[in-house]
Amino acid sequence: MNKSELVDAIATRTGSSKVAAQEHLDAVLETISDAIGNGDTVQLVGFGSFGVADRAARTGRNPKTGEEIVIKASRTPKFTPGKGLKDRVNAAPNTKKK
Repeated sequence: MNKSELVDAIATRTGSSKVAAQEHLDAVLETISDAIGNGDTVQLVGFGSFGVADRAARTGRNPKTGEEIVIKASRTPKFTPGKGLKDRVNAAPNTKKK
């Protein structure tokens, strides 16, 4: 499902217009992005938590030359699924083709 399909699904479930659904989805995503950008955690009970993870500096290799390089410490967005989401995923039938 891509963003436009998600907007369509939200509009259908809420009985609102696609424009309104798009505005609401954008507002939610911007609010979550702003919060984790400020170092806060956003917890949606039953769904999961959005936060920031710190990655320590480490040594890596340039795959082309094999030369060792230093990878700087960084911060990255992190999502931790909640129990309700995990339970829903585990209860869903596996329909993925191999």
